Amino acid sequence: MEQAYGAGKAGGAFDPVAFIRQPQPILRIVSWIFSIVVFGCIANEGYVNRPEEDEEYCIFNRNQNACNYGVTMGSLAFLTCLAFLALDAYFPQISGVKDRKKAVLADVSISAVWAFLWFVGFCFLTNQWQATNPEDNPLNEGADAARAAITFSFFSIFTWAGQALLAFQRYKLGASSSLFSQNYSDPTEDAAARSEGTEYTGYTGDMEAPGSMQPNYGGSAGYQSQEY
Repeated sequence: MEQAYGAGKAGGAFDPVAFIRQPQPILRIVSWIFSIVVFGCIANEGYVNRPEEDEEYCIFNRNQNACNYGVTMGSLAFLTCLAFLALDAYFPQISGVKDRKKAVLADVSISAVWAFLWFVGFCFLTNQWQATNPEDNPLNEGADAARAAITFSFFSIFTWAGQALLAFQRYKLGASSSLFSQNYSDPTEDAAARSEGTEYTGYTGDMEAPGSMQPNYGGSAGYQSQEY
């Protein structure tokens, strides 16, 4: 079963070390860094001018749309990564089955869209860079920054595609596990409790009255699949 991120049951302690070791948060952080590189390279060194001109133009073939696209993509991807990192940390606290399912589906769809947008951005910036007239930038200013923006746009395609793939695997896992159950608990927290000798009763029956009937789960203790 896939491990959840962050805290388990409501009120459980958040473990940042365990959180950032998970594959999905790692990809979020890498994508976040890539977006900063693309945004910073274009915003800081993406505008140049000829020696006889005062006005600066986009380094990508003097096409303002290319620079605008790169800056917009970088800034929005930066915010999206932060939002999904927060969602990953908060996910175990979501009690509603439908809300948890919607969060995972949103992760799948938005990550896939971002992978496509970065692909478009990579192709657009590459095309405009190849069409750039060397006479527009005789001193070759900002060339390294332009190439860095193109390179990290390319890398971002795979980091966001990886996020979409992991989210899709998480969705398939949730359909056949307790991920979408009402009383989902963090497996890392449960493992720690067992290792310390704490009695583990699963997510059911924590407040069972003496003599009460225990439900039959068909041999799978502490687990009951739900339709959603």
